[in-house]
Amino acid sequence: MSSKPFPPPNGMTSFWRSSPGSLDNHRSTKELPSQCDILIIGAGYSGASLVTHMLSQPESKDKSIVVLEARQLCSGATGRNGGHIKPDVYNLCSRMASKHGIDAGAEIAEFELANVEAVKNYVLDNKVDCDLMITQAVDVQLSEEHNALLKAGYDRLIKAGVSATKSAFYVDGKYAETVSGVKGAKGAFNSGTQEPDGSWSVTTSRGVIKAGKIIMATNAYTAALLPEYHEKIIPYRAICSLIIAPNPPLLADSYAIRFSPTDFDYLIPRPDGNIIYGSVDDSKVIERAKDYFKGYMQRHFCGWENSGARTDQVWTGIMGYSADGLPRIGRVPGHQNMFIMGGFTGHGMPQVFLAAKGISRMVLEDLAFSDTEIPRLFEESEARLKSDENFLKDIIDAQLSLAKM
Repeated sequence: MSSKPFPPPNGMTSFWRSSPGSLDNHRSTKELPSQCDILIIGAGYSGASLVTHMLSQPESKDKSIVVLEARQLCSGATGRNGGHIKPDVYNLCSRMASKHGIDAGAEIAEFELANVEAVKNYVLDNKVDCDLMITQAVDVQLSEEHNALLKAGYDRLIKAGVSATKSAFYVDGKYAETVSGVKGAKGAFNSGTQEPDGSWSVTTSRGVIKAGKIIMATNAYTAALLPEYHEKIIPYRAICSLIIAPNPPLLADSYAIRFSPTDFDYLIPRPDGNIIYGSVDDSKVIERAKDYFKGYMQRHFCGWENSGARTDQVWTGIMGYSADGLPRIGRVPGHQNMFIMGGFTGHGMPQVFLAAKGISRMVLEDLAFSDTEIPRLFEESEARLKSDENFLKDIIDAQLSLAKM
């Protein structure tokens, strides 16, 4: 991993960004302002959500807000993902419940469900022109061992009365393949520098801007600006593709197909019948990975054997994996007037919108993290930064060990 993981100037073109937007290279001022009250670094989902929530609060009326972006609007992971906002109501929350208690795990599941509802309401209330489709999601397990592990966690949450988990139901045995349509299914869940006055001076290619408060919404590229995040938010490349078929069988739900606890694919159906499927430099793709998409639908889905489905487009994106698997949100330890929201570990879509609402209130109202309604486990802390935990390294080490067997 590069010690300065800045985004490359020319990332690959994803399906979502195949037609450039009018705001891609927008600059509201010819010259960079010399100062502002609030500076947001990063114009992806997090940055856009922060601005949206801030401008809706009366406390922002007398504040100057500046957003800086290294490339184009939403040119990072936001514009390269698989296209779904899917809450996890049985997997992550179950693992966190085992580690930190049922209440802490339940907070995460309920927060993600609330995010989906908030995004849906924002789109409908503001008549946003986008591909909003409300569907069911099917999570399919192809490993008996992993299926048993997930089912046990699901049962614990149900027994504890976690309401969010009740939004999913479980199917196993001979019915798993029938319900999911996935071959071999064992089980399925359907469901800068600081100034003496506490401000910050940030140097850019367009000059220097002084900010009263600063929010790092840079996710995978955070370590380029904050070296202490070098092994805390780790750039991790993922690959997505567009699969087209002349006469596709009906596929109405979104899917996750899990081969093991750390090996999974996901996909969403497009209204035209095509499929977006996904499995640190987003300007190139791992050549060997391209072959993985060939015949994917035919291999895994019942009724797709003669569909003629083929890969039309492949692209990559860089996710920000948190060393402990949880988002890092709140005040940056040791840095006055600096905030962070990042490390979403490939799962930011059902977390970012309301996380940004909480951060915007912390910045504008000087609110404590505990009053934001963001799950307690997401709060950044000195203890988390000092922790030696690195679940991504553990995963890679385990995969390398298996490869040698």
